[in-house]
Amino acid sequence: MRLRSRVPIALLATLAAVGVLASCSRASDAPAAGSSGSGGTTSPAAELRLGYFPNITHAPALIGVDKGYFAQELGSTKLTTQTFNAGPDEVNALLGGSLDVAFIGSSPAINAYGKSDGAVRLIAGAASGGAQLVVSKDITSPEQLKGKTIATPQLGNTQDVALKKWLKANNLEIATAQDPNKVVVQNLDNPRTLDLFKSGQIAGGWLPEPWSSRLVDAGASVLVDERTLWPGGGFPTTVVIVRTAFLQEHPDAVEALLRGEQKAIDFIASDPAGAKTAANNAIKALSGSALAQSVVDRAFTELSFGLDPLAATFPQLSKDSVTAGATQKETDLRGFLDVTAVNKVLAAAGKPQVDAAGLDKKS
Repeated sequence: MRLRSRVPIALLATLAAVGVLASCSRASDAPAAGSSGSGGTTSPAAELRLGYFPNITHAPALIGVDKGYFAQELGSTKLTTQTFNAGPDEVNALLGGSLDVAFIGSSPAINAYGKSDGAVRLIAGAASGGAQLVVSKDITSPEQLKGKTIATPQLGNTQDVALKKWLKANNLEIATAQDPNKVVVQNLDNPRTLDLFKSGQIAGGWLPEPWSSRLVDAGASVLVDERTLWPGGGFPTTVVIVRTAFLQEHPDAVEALLRGEQKAIDFIASDPAGAKTAANNAIKALSGSALAQSVVDRAFTELSFGLDPLAATFPQLSKDSVTAGATQKETDLRGFLDVTAVNKVLAAAGKPQVDAAGLDKKS
């Protein structure tokens, strides 16, 4: 959600690093997805560097850290954490080698896999739902967005792609400057979006939780709930990806992290009030202020949590990135998903295993 449009010099270096990472991955003839660590030499990880957002859509990560579930399962492996505002920045850190595992939106996950030629793998889900187009109450139809400014977290992030796809589906043109016949899409940090909405400088945003609920709390209304755009209402808001090299070298650490995530998800299901408190405490520690209880309550009702990444939705999500202009062509998703660790965790917990929808196969 950035008001400024920026292409940092660091990104150019990152993209160069992506090429190195990709060539190394291919040169080492990495095991096919679905067979992490098999047939190769693995070792205990000294450290696992984890990225996530201070958003309710990342509640399993927030709670996993706050309640110590990740640290408990990782044992002697040190857990180091870093938070981000939106997916593209987190992808840069992952591909640049400063992160090992990331809770992230589906669109940046797809783009990371495509641009890096397989330097990352999708290993689990985290959250579904919890994304909405919220606008000032005088706007009640798509047509009324003409001439208005709508925010998304970052260029090419999951909500940015969803908004642009929806605008095109409603025959609304996108502009970068004010135009009475077009919709201006601004990429803004989440707190900035809230401030500008309160001051009347923007009309709303396509936002993840808790930010959609924060705008509703500030007087916005829901124009589009993204769940209504998907069959059955299910779409992956937050998933978990890992550097392929880390997965190959330390599959036990990856499995341990997912056990911690499952503990967090079980806690959300068994103690909703405690989960809301833990997530809010984590957000306060990370951002300096807690959310209003009404915002937390609403945000949790908009989301579902689970380890299933909803693999069958990813081909459509890849098409959506092209429609939204985030990518020039659809990403070849063969080999994108490795279900080895997540299905071990689910089987041990007595839960249904993940359907890979063919994304675990290279051909």
